[in-house]
Amino acid sequence: MDRLLSVAHAIDRFNAAVHDIVKWLILAAIIVSSGNAITRKFSYTSNAALELQWYLFSAVFLLCAGYTLYRGEHVKIDILYGRLQRRTQVWIDIFGTVLFLLPLCLVTTLLVWPVVADKISSGEGSSNSGGLLLWPVWGLIPLGFILLGLQGLSELVKRIAFLIGAGPDPALDQTSASH
Repeated sequence: MDRLLSVAHAIDRFNAAVHDIVKWLILAAIIVSSGNAITRKFSYTSNAALELQWYLFSAVFLLCAGYTLYRGEHVKIDILYGRLQRRTQVWIDIFGTVLFLLPLCLVTTLLVWPVVADKISSGEGSSNSGGLLLWPVWGLIPLGFILLGLQGLSELVKRIAFLIGAGPDPALDQTSASH
């Protein structure tokens, strides 16, 4: 179990590092959005700049989903979940991860990868005049789901370790995280 916990903590650190880099894309999106708003007042618009806004938002959303799971910030039905005993909450997390999260990440990655490969090989670009290439943003989909799936595995290991007495409560680990 110690080896699995070491891998889990490595995944945690990796997703935290991805977050530390990707969070700067929010600033880039704000700058691009502001520039678009300002230039629109002068009757100048750029399809590439408009698409870049969406690409930056997509990158942040997809690439930081694993980090959001690590921090315990995904949506839960807290009105019910919060009233349960801690061990029951952990069992719910385990079943949700095994039955829903991991299969969703696997199926999404497997289904979208052929589409991404096709877009890469064709060099498909936007249908808008002056738009951007499509394959980079499509490539974010499997990458984001892989990061989320890895974090799901990390959370699964930490919860099992907690239940068998081999690790701390993962909820305490989330609140004490430095990121």
